[in-house]
Amino acid sequence: MELRSTLTCPHCGHSSKETMPTDACRFLYDCKGCGAKLRPNPGDCCVFCSFANVPCPPIQEARKVGSVNSCCGTRSSR
Repeated sequence: MELRSTLTCPHCGHSSKETMPTDACRFLYDCKGCGAKLRPNPGDCCVFCSFANVPCPPIQEARKVGSVNSCCGTRSSR
């Protein structure tokens, strides 16, 4: 499982390598380039699933076991 992902701001294009939490969703992210507050796109559980090159750990885990992509906080126990 990858715990580092590069977030890219859709407003200014600034990219930042970030560590993803394994026990919670990250709903808000302040862009380090322009200061925009990023929120997940509709249907995504977190900013990593919307704006990063690697999805959040719960989605990675769901894909690995071949289950339906589950959202952070609604997944079954590991």
